[in-house]
Amino acid sequence: MAGGGFVSQGGSKQHAGEVNNFVIITCLVAAMGGLIFGYDLGISGGVTSMAPFLQKFFPAVYEQEAKAQGGNQYCKFDSQLLTLFTSSLYLAALVASFFASMITRMFGRKMSMLVGGLVFLLGSILNGAAMNIAMLIIGRLLLGFGIGFANQSVPVYLSEMAPAKIRGALNIGFQMAITLGILVANLVNYGTAQIKSGWGWRLSLALAAVPAIMMTVGAFFLPDTPNSILERGNMEKAKAMLQKIRGLDNVDEEFQDLVDACEAAKKVQHPWKNILQPRYRPQLVICVVIPFFQQLTGINVITFYAPVLYKTLGFGDSASLMSAVISGVVNVIATIVSIVTVDRFGRKALFLEGGIQMFVSQLAVGGMIWKSFGVNGEGSMSGGIEADILLALICVYVAGFAWSWGPLGWLVPSEICPLEIRSAGQAINVSVNMFWTFVIGQLFLSMLCHLKFGLFFFFAGFVAIMTIFIFWFLPETKNVPIEEMNTVWKAHWFWGKFIPDDAVIGHHVSMEPYGKGV
Repeated sequence: MAGGGFVSQGGSKQHAGEVNNFVIITCLVAAMGGLIFGYDLGISGGVTSMAPFLQKFFPAVYEQEAKAQGGNQYCKFDSQLLTLFTSSLYLAALVASFFASMITRMFGRKMSMLVGGLVFLLGSILNGAAMNIAMLIIGRLLLGFGIGFANQSVPVYLSEMAPAKIRGALNIGFQMAITLGILVANLVNYGTAQIKSGWGWRLSLALAAVPAIMMTVGAFFLPDTPNSILERGNMEKAKAMLQKIRGLDNVDEEFQDLVDACEAAKKVQHPWKNILQPRYRPQLVICVVIPFFQQLTGINVITFYAPVLYKTLGFGDSASLMSAVISGVVNVIATIVSIVTVDRFGRKALFLEGGIQMFVSQLAVGGMIWKSFGVNGEGSMSGGIEADILLALICVYVAGFAWSWGPLGWLVPSEICPLEIRSAGQAINVSVNMFWTFVIGQLFLSMLCHLKFGLFFFFAGFVAIMTIFIFWFLPETKNVPIEEMNTVWKAHWFWGKFIPDDAVIGHHVSMEPYGKGV
C-alpha cells in the first residue's frame, strides 16, 4: 500500500492479485480511445497550414498569409473562421460529455466507447469528402461528439479495471494513445503535404477513420468493468469479472468494497446535485481546476498550431511540418517516462517537476521570440542555430508537459471520485477541459497577434500558479485503492474538514502513511 502499517477494513489482502495479461490487453484496447483524440489534435493544425486547403475553404486567410511575407509575422493567420474550424469540435465534445455521462452510467462504459467510435467514423468520412465549409464544420461537430464520448468513458474504464498498484501506468495508456495519435497525424501531414495535385488534406482528414474503426471494433470485444456491471445490478457477473481481472478466486473483500460503494451510489438519484454537497468539495474543485490548468499550460497551442506556429516564426513549409513531427516524438518518449515513474514517484512529484520545467522553457521561448521579432512582429529567425535552439526549447517544454500535466490531467480526476459521483465528476472534467480547449483554440491566433511574444509569458505565469496550487492542495494518490480514496482527503490539512467521518471506509483507519502536508 502506501507505505507501512496501513490497514483498513477491506485493505489487508486487497489487490494481491497478479497483474494478468487479460487486464493489460483490455486496458490497451480501451486506451485506443485516445487515438481518435490525438489524431484529431495533430491533424487539424497541419491541415490548416496547407495552402490548397486554405485556398478552397479559407481564401481570405490564404491571401492574408501571402501578404504577410515581409510584414507583421504575429498576425498572419488571425482569422476567427479558421479557428472555428479547429475549435468547433471541442464545443461538440463538451455537449457530448454530458450525454455520455448518462449513457456510461445506465448502459456501461463499453457502450459509450462504441457510440463514440461510430460517430467519429461518420465525421471522418464527411470531412474527407467535404465540398464546402458546411460539410467541413458538420464533420468536425460529429468528430467532437465522438471524442466527448471517448474521453468521458475511457479514463473511468481504465481506472476501474486496473489494480491499484499499476492504475497510474495503465491509465496513462490513454494519454499514450493521444500522443501516438498526434505523432501519426504529424507524420501523415508531412507526407500528404508533398502530394503535388493538392488533395493531400482530404487524405489527412479521411484517415481519421482508421483510429475510429480500431476503437469501435476494440470496444465491441471489451468486457465491462465489475463496477459498471454492479451498477446495473448483476452481482454474479460482476464478481466473475473481478475474479478474472485480478486473477484470483478469492476476491471477497474487494468485491464487498465495490458492493458497498455501489449501494451508496444507488442511493444517489442525482449525481449532479450530489457533487455540489460539501462532502464532495475536494473532488469537485480538483475536477474543475485540473482540466482548466491543463489547458492554460499552453500545450494545445503547440499541438494544434505547431506547424502554423513554426511557419509564423519563419520556418519553411516542410520544415514547419517536420518540426511538429520532432516535438511529437518527444511527446511520446516523455509519456513513456511518466508510465514508468507515476506509480513509483507518485503524481505530485511529476506535477511539480513538470511545472518547473515548463515555466523555465516558456520564459526562454518568449525571450527568444522577442529578440527575433521585437514588439512589431517584423523580422525573422536567422535560420540555422537559432531556429534549432527554439525547437529544442519547445521540446523541453513538451517533455515537461508530457510527463506531468498531460497524463495526470486525465488520471487524477478519474481516480479520486467515489462511484456515486464518478460519472458526473468525469463529465465535469471532460467538459471543463473541452471548454477551455475551445476558448484557447479560438483565441490563440488573436492572442498571438495582440500579446505577441508576451503570450508565452502569459502561459508561464499560469504554470507558476498551478504548480503552487498542486504543492498545497493535491494529496498524493498513488497506490491507494480507488474505493478508499476518502482516507487520503480526510488526512489532508485543508480538505480534511470537508470529509465526514462516515465517508471513510472502516473508521479505524490509520492515516499515518499519508502524512499531514502531503
